[in-house]
Amino acid sequence: MAGERFVRFFRNSLIRRSSRRGDSQDANPTESKSGADVRLIQRSSFSYSAGHPFFEYLVVVSLKKDIKGNYEPKITYQFPKRENLLRGQREEEERLLQAIPLFCFPDGNEWAPLMEYKSETFSFVLTNIDGSRKIGYCRRLLPSGRDPRLPEVYCIVSCLGCFGLFSKILDEVEKRRQISAAVIYPFMQGLRESPFPAPGRTVTIKSFIPESGTEQIELTRPLDSHLEHVEFQALLKCLSAEKILLIFASVVLERRIVFLADELSSLSTCIHSAAALLYPFTWAHTYIPVVPEKLLSTVCCPTPFMVGIQKRYLEEVLEQPMEEVLLVDLSQGVFLKMVGDEEEILPPKLRSEMLHSLPTMNNNIQSKVMDVIRVL
Repeated sequence: MAGERFVRFFRNSLIRRSSRRGDSQDANPTESKSGADVRLIQRSSFSYSAGHPFFEYLVVVSLKKDIKGNYEPKITYQFPKRENLLRGQREEEERLLQAIPLFCFPDGNEWAPLMEYKSETFSFVLTNIDGSRKIGYCRRLLPSGRDPRLPEVYCIVSCLGCFGLFSKILDEVEKRRQISAAVIYPFMQGLRESPFPAPGRTVTIKSFIPESGTEQIELTRPLDSHLEHVEFQALLKCLSAEKILLIFASVVLERRIVFLADELSSLSTCIHSAAALLYPFTWAHTYIPVVPEKLLSTVCCPTPFMVGIQKRYLEEVLEQPMEEVLLVDLSQGVFLKMVGDEEEILPPKLRSEMLHSLPTMNNNIQSKVMDVIRVL
């Protein structure tokens, strides 16, 4: 099937590359065309341990006016509030809480009260000094009301990578927010007290909702946990197989890659899928699925990176002194900037074989991807 060939070829190409590297008598790391040493790590970026708490924090980020009259994102609620932390733990928590508002509203402070707003689901990744990563699962929504109002973000911070599962949790959060913010917190308390399920297992959360009574929410973890944080379907809808191969080749050589998209949800989903093309390896360098406006200068970084930027900032990005960058426009399905040798990276025979085996994908690609991973 098309989905099976998709995952198998990307995986096997990396395995063959790794085998050739291991058979070489040269103990030095293979140097990429970009001049960076290949340091692909054969491990997962995220934790998948069963029994681990679902999340570390739930924070609500709202827009508040500063002294200049501009809207700035601020944390207006935090659950749980930790006390009696050691100095190092307290400093780490402060750094985390200072960064979250910036990533919940990466599109600047030009906001005005709204009557309508389509909710968005996106995520961001924060990398700790030791290389471990925390994921912020975000739902930006407009609270219920009759008057113009500002959107707010509910952000669940976790070290667990399971995007489908947390998306369902955010659905429940949004449903309760339209009733009352107070209804959210008992649900999140029940979730926090429940252990993260093992692959294929289900956890049931009981939650009371006014006028509806007690509801039971079942959260089922996918049977296979290898790629449960990825939705290849979104990437395949935006880009052709040929362009995905060129991105794959650039990722393997640890180059600088910038993704552009209009919507936050599309941007974060596609960049996670692009990074997952390395499976069973993982991207070990700068990785920012959604870059805030204040951090656009990241594209000038001389080291390898994989970042996502809203297309509204395209002009600002093009004005930056970028060198050897692959600039991918997900909205139009085109490359706006290339190094120039992308089509020469993969051996012609392998590239031809992969393209031949990657016909047009259909809407069932995600289930097919998971089926083949389960077999492998």
